[in-house]
Amino acid sequence: MKHLLPRLFALCCLFIAPLATAGSDLEREQRIYEQIVDAIFDGEPMLLDANGHEFLAIHMESEAEERRGAAIILHGRGLHPNWETVVHPLRTTLPEDGWDTLSLQMPVMEKEAKYFDYVPLFPEAYPRIEAAIAYLREQGIEKIVLIAHSCGAHMAMHWIDTHGDGDIDAYVGIGMGATDYKQPMVQPFPLDKMAVPVLDVFASKDFPAVLRMAPERRAMIEKAGNPQSAQQMVDGAEHYFNGYNDELSTVIREWLDGLDL
Repeated sequence: MKHLLPRLFALCCLFIAPLATAGSDLEREQRIYEQIVDAIFDGEPMLLDANGHEFLAIHMESEAEERRGAAIILHGRGLHPNWETVVHPLRTTLPEDGWDTLSLQMPVMEKEAKYFDYVPLFPEAYPRIEAAIAYLREQGIEKIVLIAHSCGAHMAMHWIDTHGDGDIDAYVGIGMGATDYKQPMVQPFPLDKMAVPVLDVFASKDFPAVLRMAPERRAMIEKAGNPQSAQQMVDGAEHYFNGYNDELSTVIREWLDGLDL
């Protein structure tokens, strides 16, 4: 019974949280847009529609001789689609390898919001991911990789748990399982149910929950049985990969280069 208490507490918070929050902070999202849009020099900023709400996305086309597909990139908690670490390095280097990138503004809350606050918000990410997929399909892109960091990975995993992975061709999770102190995950990731190849990347100095759950994530990935799936640690890095963006990009780029899609 003792080991069930954290999960029961988490589930209680999941149902209580909607009473304390009114969804994403659209005013903050608008402020983020106004602060960053004029500073986007690599790629084309645009507005996509998610159930009547327009949100920022940045599309960077590959000029490589062989275009392989596109990568949708989801940032971490409270950040934006041109965030200087993790997101910007990936969205600007993957096109060199033949991948268009489409980086999305994900739902945000006030800066003080924690994991339990964000859980009821996860479904608001679903129409944004689906709008991105629809946009890329309209551009004639067939192969789509979903890349998500931290809270973006929570949103991506919840979407896959609900929707399945049939609309993507590969998934890259970065720093998966990040939560806050005494706020355990409310439900496990669906890694063991995924048919597409999965890359689980984390840092050697990552958040405790990310490190603690690494063996469990690996076992779930192995249970899914895709021979192209892998788990890899970036030695020396922390959760936000400050100073280790090149290493992170190299891990992901090399894995994608080796995929047979």
